[in-house]
Amino acid sequence: MELGRINQLTVKRVVEQGAYLEAANSETVLLPTHEVPEGLEVGDELSVFVYLDSDDFPVATLKVPRIQRGEFAQLRVADTNDVGAFLDWGLPKQLFMPFAEQPQRVEVGQQVIVAMYIDNSGRLAASARLERHLNKTIADYRSGDPVSLMIWRRTELGFLTIINHQHIGLLHQQDLFKPVRAGLILPGYIKQVREEDGKIDVMLDKPGYGKVEPLAQQIIDYLNLKGGSCPLNDKSSPDEIKALFGVSKKAFKMAIGNLLKQGIIAIEEHGIRLR
Repeated sequence: MELGRINQLTVKRVVEQGAYLEAANSETVLLPTHEVPEGLEVGDELSVFVYLDSDDFPVATLKVPRIQRGEFAQLRVADTNDVGAFLDWGLPKQLFMPFAEQPQRVEVGQQVIVAMYIDNSGRLAASARLERHLNKTIADYRSGDPVSLMIWRRTELGFLTIINHQHIGLLHQQDLFKPVRAGLILPGYIKQVREEDGKIDVMLDKPGYGKVEPLAQQIIDYLNLKGGSCPLNDKSSPDEIKALFGVSKKAFKMAIGNLLKQGIIAIEEHGIRLR
């Protein structure tokens, strides 16, 4: 049974206090009465989150929290006291973040990106010192691999991101064509893993020609809608292209180049047109 994670458990017995759920190693945990689904029977399986209640006893819940152990999430500070802060993670018992895990003291109402871990006392806790909880090994990613990205913080080069709740990636400013903010989770792609240092660059669009096919269809759809012509071509400014199609000039040029090779369009002085 994994503390701080979603577990698939089997109903062992149903009692007045709730339902006792059993893991494969025969550990049991109580699902309180108010959460027991109607008609639940011995032998049924449930997906539950296991955490510690106010008395530090393991308890199960059908609620899905905003963060699990080993993950990163942006949570709201609900309260503070003289030993730390308490974060709203979607469960009745708030998640504790000690002062030692706060690079800067947080305030009530503040949104903070944290990792969740098990502390030395065996309790679930949050940490805003994210570097301590990231995977330091060299990642086995390949260019074009789809990944989940969490926007972490801005740098001079762009935005640091957290890839698949494990590694740090850099989203370069030149590859950013939509507004982003800290804490935002969105799909992305691996741009490259540098051989010299193992650092990872990421993109929001699939690198190379992976972006061309859907963009090419978008251009064709636009041409059909506008009578077969478009006022943009490979000489147009990046701002004009971004305003109309929401992509970089490089991606646009690759797309119209592909359409040109297929004989679908002609590139003219003042734009492109369908053949």
